[in-house]
Amino acid sequence: MRFPWLLVPVLAGTVLFRFAGGAKAQNPTGKIDATYQNGVAALKRGDLASARTAFEKIIKLAPQIPEAHNSLGWVLLTQGDTDNAIVQFRTALKLKPAFVQAHINLANALSQKKNLEEAAAEARTAVTIAPKDSEAHRTLGRVLSLRDDPEGAISEFGRALEIEPQRPDLHDELGSLLAQQGQMDAAAGEFSEALKLQPNLASAKLHLGVVRWQQKQLDEAQQLLQSAVQFSPQNPQAHFYLGCVLQDKNQREDAIRELRIAVQLQPTFPDAQTQLGLNLQRVSDAEGAVAAFREVVKLQPESANAHNNLGLALIQLGDAANAIPEFETALRLHPNDASYRTNLGTAYLQRTDFDSAIREFKTALEIAPKDATLHYDLGLALKFKDQLPDAIVEFQKAAELDPAQADVHYTMGITFWQQGKFDEAASEMRSALQAKPDYAEAYYMLGTVLKQQNKLPEAAAALREAVRLQPDFAGAHTTLAAVLRQSGDASGAAAEARLAGEISKNKDSFQAATFDTNSGRRLLNLGDLEGAIAQFRSAISRAPTYAPAHFHLAEALKRKGESSEAQKEFQRAAELDPRFRP
Repeated sequence: MRFPWLLVPVLAGTVLFRFAGGAKAQNPTGKIDATYQNGVAALKRGDLASARTAFEKIIKLAPQIPEAHNSLGWVLLTQGDTDNAIVQFRTALKLKPAFVQAHINLANALSQKKNLEEAAAEARTAVTIAPKDSEAHRTLGRVLSLRDDPEGAISEFGRALEIEPQRPDLHDELGSLLAQQGQMDAAAGEFSEALKLQPNLASAKLHLGVVRWQQKQLDEAQQLLQSAVQFSPQNPQAHFYLGCVLQDKNQREDAIRELRIAVQLQPTFPDAQTQLGLNLQRVSDAEGAVAAFREVVKLQPESANAHNNLGLALIQLGDAANAIPEFETALRLHPNDASYRTNLGTAYLQRTDFDSAIREFKTALEIAPKDATLHYDLGLALKFKDQLPDAIVEFQKAAELDPAQADVHYTMGITFWQQGKFDEAASEMRSALQAKPDYAEAYYMLGTVLKQQNKLPEAAAALREAVRLQPDFAGAHTTLAAVLRQSGDASGAAAEARLAGEISKNKDSFQAATFDTNSGRRLLNLGDLEGAIAQFRSAISRAPTYAPAHFHLAEALKRKGESSEAQKEFQRAAELDPRFRP
């Protein structure tokens, strides 16, 4: 992620107009003076069109005045008319070759046209004419930075600061250059100095906040970036980096809020769209993630990673058919990327096109033969094809490469179980539990295998551990009931069977509540408050203790203006699950 260098306007601090010594003698009526004052007044109120008209009138009255051409060039450049601005600056310099401000302005204009060699020559001329002019050194520093000469750029900003050490903007820009070179401590020093000189300088707050974020000093970073947002609320980068800090602090909803603001302010901000998509994926808003990643693909159609991210979000949404072309595009751009090919195989796996999945996983393994996850994925595809011996071979390779992957041992154990190899199955389940001691499903399968081996006490112990780790595990309660029944514990078996039935009933309710809540969130995103509220209330009627339904109902009520009821729902959501706080 590139460090943000928020430059102040390229012409800030330059002299727009200053009459040559004999100008008034040539214009005794004072018309030029009056017109100039009108132009300056127009600039102060942001009326560039009127300023342009005034300076053009001066040039008609007195075309020999270089300051008039320089001033008109300044306005043209500010309006984005770079070519005509360059013409005016060149005219000013033809009339007055040692005109420092015109050299500076011409250097800035040429930089915008990417004519960096000539821009550097103009900036060097300005420095030669006025070696004590901080703006000349600053301009040369900027041009050298654009020419990938960071050492030269840093040197010029240092000279500018020797001339005017009390300029906070120069400290801020020098800090940005140092940060781009990875000199974070030195950069932080410059940003801190800028804030000493101007405590409310939003750009320095932003830059120092980013440095602290990169240094993992998240609390200070958050404080600085929140202040940057306060002083510069329309700055998308401030919201973006604040979102990044909040993401790293696991304040996911707050991070999403800031990232949404960033992309609203600047829809063409691909990094912000990407981070928004990734965060939406993590809160299971696959539809929102897909929308964000589609924007990134529009902005960066040649970015393989953008297509890959969109493909993964589509898989999360269950839309493997549309994910496949995205992964294929990513591979067209980067044919030898094993991860993209793995993801393509996963998409085929989701579509139950096992032959294509196997083909892609095998091709990926030619690129990354030591990738344990790839061997596991290939084994999974072979298992789905009922090619169990071949699947076992791949699982064993995965386990050799990464013994700590609990899922590998678990799936291999399932495969042995399907083959009737109960000892091997039990051994793999124990390996899975060694890698992941809180793996409730592995305890459940171990208990199931031991039950089939008629090892009832060991089976009961494993199943009890499964329900201890996951009390709502209906299947484990059911199997434990069967084991207890076989062991002669009728009352214990009845209690477990009853629990299993209650859990199954509640799970049906929670599934329905989840569906209603997701539907409500979609309606809320579309602006249908009444429809969203109805869906959230339906979810709560099905599962009164489902915290997300209460939380999103509160959001909808707040948007509707029903603050009191919204607060009650926020409170209820937080009581049910502390993660759901406004």
